[in-house]
Amino acid sequence: MKLYIKNMVCSRCKMVVKAEFEKLEIEPISVELGEVELTKPITETEKATLLQNLQALGFDLIDDKKSKTIDKIKTLIIELVHHQNNELKTNLSDYLAQELHQDYNSLSNLFSEVENNTIEKYFINQKIEKVKELIIYNELSLSEIADMLNYSNVAHLSNQFKKVTGFTPTYFKNLKDKKRIQIENL
Repeated sequence: MKLYIKNMVCSRCKMVVKAEFEKLEIEPISVELGEVELTKPITETEKATLLQNLQALGFDLIDDKKSKTIDKIKTLIIELVHHQNNELKTNLSDYLAQELHQDYNSLSNLFSEVENNTIEKYFINQKIEKVKELIIYNELSLSEIADMLNYSNVAHLSNQFKKVTGFTPTYFKNLKDKKRIQIENL
């Protein structure tokens, strides 16, 4: 049995969710971003308790098909940008269609309808948050960041950064109060 969980965006989320299952003495087979596989179905009482505990931590159980698909799209993009250093060998639409075994146009329409945002804008926002993170760490040059996130050049990264944030990367780097947005709030 699989349960789908909203707002799981990092490895710490996986640890926290796994711990919640173990507190209820439910042993998961696997815990991945956005989904937990169980050996057997859980009771309605266990599900209600689990839901309450997860919601207290900022997570939620997903039951309907549309929400599951949206969450899978977000999870794939987050993994790609934040955990795989954006190692996309094909374009985003082909990648999502292949991973989700669905036509990209239907995925795109569903995402736009539910999220009031396009998949492409969501992807760009994730990339810009990753750029902010890397700028704050101050370990890589802008050229290295552009290369790491598959921008064609620094100018493209800078233009996109300014379009999304209103600042140039250099101006952002010099700000005293650097505002980052939590991944789950994008």
